[in-house]
Amino acid sequence: MTNANSPASDDRIPVIVGVGEITDRPADLKSGLEPLALLEQALKRAEQDSGGKLLGEIQSLDVVNFLSWRYRDPEIRLSEKLGIKPKHAYYGPVGGESPIRYLHEAAQRIARGECSVAAVCGAEAQSTATKAQRADVELPWTPFAHDVPEPKRGAAFQKPMAVKLGVFRPVTVYPFYEAATSAHWGQTPREAMAESGQLWSTYSNVASQNPNAWLKRRVTSEEITTPSADNRLIAWPYTKLMVANPTVNMGAAVLITSLAKARAAGIAEDRLIYVWGGASAEEQRDYLIRDQFIQSHPQNAVLEAVIDLVGGDGKAFDAIELYSCFPCVPKMARRTLGLGADVQPTVTGGLTFFGAPLNTYMTHAACAMVRKLRHGANLGLLYGQGGFVTKHHALVLSRQRPVAALALDTSVQAEADRHRGAVPEFVTEAKGKGSVESFTVIYGRNNEVEHGVVMLRTEQNARALARVPANDGPTLAHLLNMDRTPVGSTGDIVSADEGVLEWRVT
Repeated sequence: MTNANSPASDDRIPVIVGVGEITDRPADLKSGLEPLALLEQALKRAEQDSGGKLLGEIQSLDVVNFLSWRYRDPEIRLSEKLGIKPKHAYYGPVGGESPIRYLHEAAQRIARGECSVAAVCGAEAQSTATKAQRADVELPWTPFAHDVPEPKRGAAFQKPMAVKLGVFRPVTVYPFYEAATSAHWGQTPREAMAESGQLWSTYSNVASQNPNAWLKRRVTSEEITTPSADNRLIAWPYTKLMVANPTVNMGAAVLITSLAKARAAGIAEDRLIYVWGGASAEEQRDYLIRDQFIQSHPQNAVLEAVIDLVGGDGKAFDAIELYSCFPCVPKMARRTLGLGADVQPTVTGGLTFFGAPLNTYMTHAACAMVRKLRHGANLGLLYGQGGFVTKHHALVLSRQRPVAALALDTSVQAEADRHRGAVPEFVTEAKGKGSVESFTVIYGRNNEVEHGVVMLRTEQNARALARVPANDGPTLAHLLNMDRTPVGSTGDIVSADEGVLEWRVT
């Protein structure tokens, strides 16, 4: 990432001037708003929030990918609804980091003089869509575009063995990071669970005070980590209250312009939030060809870059949003930032409690961050992540004008790659002994074990996935021991049916 070292003119300084959000809880399904309608409402609210008249002047429009409904060219449809013809109109791929990337790129367009007004927006109507499907209700929405291919995600990037064993979805992959990192940090599983519970309880406290949140209740650490009929185990160590909640109807939008344009539009100075800069990097999409699971090199590189941007100390941030699809993500991030377990990790409320409108949670986080900064915070960090600890983007916002022009090269990929170690060969055939690199246990809806999955290192130091059958009580008890991590322990690798390996504790 390169930094500019000279101040920019006012017409090249990007500022966020308006934010808008909408949460839709329809009295009946047919009155529920579709994603396009949520986008339009969020943008109008952002314009109203700015105090200016900017919607008709949008020259750059980024629409976050949505999955609850499928449109053909949604960015064009939205432009037509708004009566605009932006030079840049983009509808991007799946990725939880994408709102932060779009905000950053929009700011860079302004810094390059390519446009003077930009908007980033996203919406989902998964709650209404799901309920309508279950009730066999036809929604009066824009016809579903069946001929538009579904975006690639999840299994499309993973090995067949991962799919066969059920470890190809976020909720079953992130546990590998959860177990490996906590063991690396010297925590017992009980200590790691306690940290996750306390962290998630902090997110819930913030959501309870956010008028736009889907769930507005404070939840204790014990409630979050204790399995129950309403809080079932999904994949060890995650209960339902520890994972993202996508069944929401939400829209959010952010308006960005130049400092000169904002002043010409008569927008009050105390509404202006400056974009200081940020960084991005990615990991291999196939998680089985990564070097290890005790840290994320791209995450580290991105966060270290924004620390450098604010003077070399993560404690300089007095408002933070750490992406919260699963506990391991903010737990890793706060350590890289040099922050303690008492960190205030969110201004929004988290993907469990605020709600997880799939790829666009960080659009809402940007809105919450702008409000936080307007009300007195000085330096804000937005950190978003997509895939399976795959795509990372961070952005620094402030009430204060930056001393240097916005950097136009923001990739820290080379720094991330420099730390990458040797990647073990992945094998589907093995025998002898295998040591646990990481693991999870997958549960059914009745809180009963379906099977365990261990990621192993063989005697030849290859990597393999192996199943632990639900009837192997001793091995499951070994994996689920709360007082001693199974990471690093050794057992027997045996071949089972359908070309699957199994692992047994010895």
